[in-house]
Amino acid sequence: MSVLVLNSGSSSIKFGVYSRRHGGEPQLQCRGEIEGMGGGVRRFFARAANGRTLIDGEPQRASNHAEALAELLAWLQQRPGMDALLAAGHRVVHGGQDFTEPLRIDAQILEQLQQLVPLAPLHQPHNLAAIRALAERYPSLPQIACFDTAFHAGQPSVARQFALPRRLTEAGILRYGFHGLSYSYIATRLPQVTGSARGQVVVAHLGNGASMCALSDGRSQATSMGFTALDGLPMGTRCGALDAGVILHLLASENMSATEISDLLYHQSGLLGVSGISNDMRVLLASDDPRAREAVELFVYRISRELGSLAAALGGLDALVFTGGIGEHSAEIRARVCAAAAWLGINLDIDANGSHATRISSDDSAVSVWVIPTDEELMIARSACELAGSATGT
Repeated sequence: MSVLVLNSGSSSIKFGVYSRRHGGEPQLQCRGEIEGMGGGVRRFFARAANGRTLIDGEPQRASNHAEALAELLAWLQQRPGMDALLAAGHRVVHGGQDFTEPLRIDAQILEQLQQLVPLAPLHQPHNLAAIRALAERYPSLPQIACFDTAFHAGQPSVARQFALPRRLTEAGILRYGFHGLSYSYIATRLPQVTGSARGQVVVAHLGNGASMCALSDGRSQATSMGFTALDGLPMGTRCGALDAGVILHLLASENMSATEISDLLYHQSGLLGVSGISNDMRVLLASDDPRAREAVELFVYRISRELGSLAAALGGLDALVFTGGIGEHSAEIRARVCAAAAWLGINLDIDANGSHATRISSDDSAVSVWVIPTDEELMIARSACELAGSATGT
């Protein structure tokens, strides 16, 4: 049997198809993306697990999630050797206080997840749109939700609280944290890559969305994102940590509406806002514009400060792990972060870093440094196989 893994955004659907034999590890068959829903560059591409291109062209429909999924499923059904679908697994960004484990979705759960849309407005509506579209077309297909917030649910309460009146904390205004599927995968990989999952580890998930997480014995102890995915590091277009007084100033002195402020903080800030050029780190690193250099410097500076904060939360640091698009591919950003963290005992191996080796710290580094590609899709596939398989007896 196969499982379909979906990560749905506003204008695209990323997908992966995994097969599972005899209860073993799900094996990737293919992955790809349908882009350009609702306008923009339209593209439907997929590659097999060995990298061979299976399709690369313009989708025939795909003006919305329902049409994109219909085209994807029709293409999958025509694939030779394609197994019957056992289930679909979805990345759902926010699970709130109630959803701390992967689960099978029904109408009641879908309604509860809809109430969390204001906490993740960039992601949650589109995650749920794909679930609804698939349920309408295949109502009997089990659909599994896997939450980005779930990995952090076991943090100490002191790490999750804001200094607000207790009634607001009890109402759910807490630090939830995000990128949990990525951190969960890294936690499973640490024993295989480093030989141990124990000790104090900080993982830097650096990409268009960026955050950091402190792990102890593979469990989340603290993370940079909070109530929403706006907090912490500057990101591609998101502001990161911000004095709440700035919001009050924009409301009172600039006469901005809540909608305008939301657009400013989610879409106009971060690397794009500081540079005025791009939210793409590759573009900024290649630019001679001083505003681009300032955006990169701010990004590295905030990572460095957060690293110190998370090391303090752990009471020490044994290892630093880079992951995510920037973390996995930008040797320059890794080098800058490690240079700023020399006080922690980090000593970079320049050649290893330049060749994107798995371990990029020198032998005499007090803190080991690693590059581990993340695989959120595999975590979703595992959960979908387990939950759907247990329900069907397979």
